[in-house]
Amino acid sequence: QVQLIESGGGLVQAGGSLRLSCAASGRTPSRYTMGWFRQAPGKEREFVAVISWFAGSTYYADAVKSRFTISRDNAKNTVNLQMNSLNPEDTAVYSCAADSTAGIITKEYEYDFWGQGTQVTVSS
Repeated sequence: QVQLIESGGGLVQAGGSLRLSCAASGRTPSRYTMGWFRQAPGKEREFVAVISWFAGSTYYADAVKSRFTISRDNAKNTVNLQMNSLNPEDTAVYSCAADSTAGIITKEYEYDFWGQGTQVTVSS
């Protein structure tokens, strides 16, 4: 079992930045691939970014590529999502997820463990 707790959400103006963190605890969280997803009001949850545990490979959704950066600190069992150049379309509840799969996974059903989420609101 892996427990995930997100932090760092809040209200920011368009063009601003936020840094989300996901603290993982439990069974060897450093050996889990970690992903970020988001769900905007009235929409389905969508993939944002992922970082694998095996090689530290990363992959991003087209909507956030070049603006968001995912990173992990295995010593602290945390995964971060640096979000720059935010726009109102980025407003959503952001959740981190974990799975023991070694490679890149982007589908919601592929992840076994989920955090509660943190709200990000971008004002225009």
